[in-house]
Amino acid sequence: MAELNTDEEQLEAIKRWWKENGTSLIAGVVIAAAGIFGWKAWEGYQANQAEAASMRYQQLLSLASQPTLEDAALSQAREQVTALNEEHGGTLYADLASLIDARLAVADGDLAGARDALSTLIDATERGYLKDLARLRLARLQLAGDEADTALSTLDAIDSEALDAQRLALRGDAQLTLGQKDEARDAYREALATAEASGQPLFGTQLKLDNLGAEEATL
Repeated sequence: MAELNTDEEQLEAIKRWWKENGTSLIAGVVIAAAGIFGWKAWEGYQANQAEAASMRYQQLLSLASQPTLEDAALSQAREQVTALNEEHGGTLYADLASLIDARLAVADGDLAGARDALSTLIDATERGYLKDLARLRLARLQLAGDEADTALSTLDAIDSEALDAQRLALRGDAQLTLGQKDEARDAYREALATAEASGQPLFGTQLKLDNLGAEEATL
């Protein structure tokens, strides 16, 4: 532009530039504005979905926390679980609902349903702690179903350090069921040491260790 000598030449240059670039410039502005609007709309949608999931989960908690669940309330609670997984699958609320669903199934005597709920959560969730918590609960059900070897395999897959004490205690139970008393004794001792180091209460494990006649049972 500095080389143009007259106002007319400058004006003509501007006109030519606008003719060549004006359409793409306007299109860029429109696209940018649409992108901002779309992002805001998506944020609003996400916020509404999160609020809806939270409300459903609170309703589920309210039902599941009752001291006793009548058939109607139990059915309603499990319907909330289904709705959370269908409408908000992959969210933290849906994962937590699956854990509650397994507990409700146990309360209803549906052990197979409880195992299915936990297995599905293990396969579906990307949240490591919840995956391992589901594994821990599944191992308990497997042990209760006289599947001690399967329970040990399930426990081997747990990585979360926060669950170490419970994992080791349950490993001791499985090994004791299999008649592996020395291994069970070691597992109980390690579970108690881990619980003490982390400040976690571990009920009943000391008694199990005492019943094995372990030396230095009190750690």
